[in-house]
Amino acid sequence: MSTEPDWPEGVARHVLGQTDSTMSEASRLAPHLAGPAWVFAHRQTAGRGRRGRGWQMPAGNFAATCVFRPAVSPPTAALYSFVAALALYDALDSVAPGADLAIKWPNDVLLAGGKVAGILLESVSSGASVSHLAVGIGVNLAAAPPVTALEPGALRPVSVLGETAQVIAPLDFLPPLACAFARHAKLFERDGFAPIRAAWLARAARIGQRVTARTGTETREGIFETIDETGALILNTGGARQPIAAADIFF
Repeated sequence: MSTEPDWPEGVARHVLGQTDSTMSEASRLAPHLAGPAWVFAHRQTAGRGRRGRGWQMPAGNFAATCVFRPAVSPPTAALYSFVAALALYDALDSVAPGADLAIKWPNDVLLAGGKVAGILLESVSSGASVSHLAVGIGVNLAAAPPVTALEPGALRPVSVLGETAQVIAPLDFLPPLACAFARHAKLFERDGFAPIRAAWLARAARIGQRVTARTGTETREGIFETIDETGALILNTGGARQPIAAADIFF
């Protein structure tokens, strides 16, 4: 039996019926933070994903953002992407035990080989430190968005309901996610990236297999060997090991 609390101590919770996006709401809330806070919305009218892409939210799906003030540099703040992926993986595993889960670099959580969720980080820096960090998480609990807007080679979208038959109310998913995030964040802040890296690699999709990495200017193919201490993907291309800090990965 788990001894994890129902809600992490010292973390605020804001539950909204509707907002433009939980990320935007978190940014508006950030200057007034007394401590970490989660912003949850039953409906978003202008959700967004990475690289300015839209994030569709059919009814019954999950959208929330954790906003806080980490006492770290911007490069270190970016590693919370891996913290968030681990938290989301663990939360999904807790509500859908036995589900076929994996993490696609850097932070897409997969279910049965399809994309079930997305994570977006946005931060505001002040000099060499981060004034606040917002970690937005969207999960296809009830329905997957249509595939019409996907780029060629992108993973098919899936839902928890469609793949596991588990019915999970969006607000009920917030406590296990918030608790898992708090647990992994505490580990990261206490022991650094090494244990987060190890836990992430244990859950990673396609380690040791061929992948394609696309940036805005080039496409590279190779064997996904590992991630390094900065979170960069290490791609073996014909014997040369190349670190890739940012790219879209295709299987």
